[in-house]
Amino acid sequence: MTRIGIGYDVHRLTGGRPLWIGGIEVPHTLGLDGHSDADVLIHAICDALLGAAALGDIGKHFPDNDNRYKDIDSKILLRRCTALLQEHGYRIVNIDSIVCAQQPKLSPYIEAMRTKLAEVMQLPVGCISVKATTTEHLGFEGREEGISAHAAALIEQI
Repeated sequence: MTRIGIGYDVHRLTGGRPLWIGGIEVPHTLGLDGHSDADVLIHAICDALLGAAALGDIGKHFPDNDNRYKDIDSKILLRRCTALLQEHGYRIVNIDSIVCAQQPKLSPYIEAMRTKLAEVMQLPVGCISVKATTTEHLGFEGREEGISAHAAALIEQI
């Protein structure tokens, strides 16, 4: 049996924090605000994976009022989500994702993100798709107030 899940996340841009997207630090003057490292792409992927397996969402498993997750590296959360799926008898088939950001331009970092995400989920790089788009200066992303990410995950029972 195969199952599909979708995920979405958004974080506000702020000064004084590094910008983590897809498990790598992207050079920029602003970072994303959040309880963890605020890696918007990894959070969307976690929600897609958890949703595909009907295991709730990232907030259920890693609540933002729990100090254990304060400033945590989101790659740790993704590893835990991957393990949780395996514990429930699923394996990840592929991930498709998109990051919406006016700035910084993400195309130079896409392959590094794919490689890092594949490493964390122990998948071939060819199973991970990361795309980036601007919103043509529309909405909060276009005004450079925040960054959002969408993800779809296909999983199957093992």
